[in-house]
Amino acid sequence: MNTEQSVETICESHCPVSTPEGNDSKKGELKRTPLSKFKKIHSHFKSPLQILESAKVSPAEEVEELERRREQLDTEMAQLEAEGYRVEELEHHIDKLHEYNDIKDIGQSLLGRIAALRGTTTRDLYAHFGLELDD
Repeated sequence: MNTEQSVETICESHCPVSTPEGNDSKKGELKRTPLSKFKKIHSHFKSPLQILESAKVSPAEEVEELERRREQLDTEMAQLEAEGYRVEELEHHIDKLHEYNDIKDIGQSLLGRIAALRGTTTRDLYAHFGLELDD
């Protein structure tokens, strides 16, 4: 007799199993958690992205809104160019910001690992290394 069979045999005779009782439950069907006073558990799924009938916009209205938004952005771009900004310069600054954020994320990760190894908090490590919490 192997171990799995012996456990099954012992549990069949000595391990009482409690199952929910109910007239409407089918054989082998599990019941869900009882109703909660905070939310309905047995209700149908409701998407958080539901659109109200009154909020629906026709395709023509949507196109008009997008055209207005495009004109607004074109105006802002022309204003920035008039102030001396160039698209290439802005793209360069955006790339540098992405690089900075990546390096900062790596630094945060390393501080977290060091804190875990030392059994301390990252807040304590900021003080230890002379860093500001806002850094």
